[in-house]
Amino acid sequence: MHVRTTHHWALRPATPEDLEAIVELRAVVMRPDLVRLGRYDEDRVRRRMRDSYVPEHTSVIVVEDRFAGSVTLRPHQDGHWLESFFIDEKVQGRGIGSAVLSALLARTDSEGVPVRLDVLQGSAARRLHERHGFVLEREDPVDVFMVRRPVRPS
Repeated sequence: MHVRTTHHWALRPATPEDLEAIVELRAVVMRPDLVRLGRYDEDRVRRRMRDSYVPEHTSVIVVEDRFAGSVTLRPHQDGHWLESFFIDEKVQGRGIGSAVLSALLARTDSEGVPVRLDVLQGSAARRLHERHGFVLEREDPVDVFMVRRPVRPS
């Protein structure tokens, strides 16, 4: 994957050395929703990231030359699975999440494949994904599973 940049952010390929920064960011970003759902476990939130980390499908989000987040776009069946999309709270609200998501979705649209993801029930992330064309596929008491079909240029 090549590096994408704008005047505010860049994506670079993740390395094994990025794991601990991503693990800690995940623990901080997910804590409010997990606590609200009664599912927060200090060890499990970190272990799940360590167990699922695949650097070759993960990008690090860099803002002002600093680690600011991560996103994984993993091949899955007929398309991709979007996961581990975390942005440091210090840079949230600047449109970076939307810009990163737009860049990734332009790539999957060019491939003509759907993208799936899941968010926690009540998560603000759901609104971001809905603005980018994701729709409800199914849900349970904890997770909301969403899909976005490829958009064809007109």
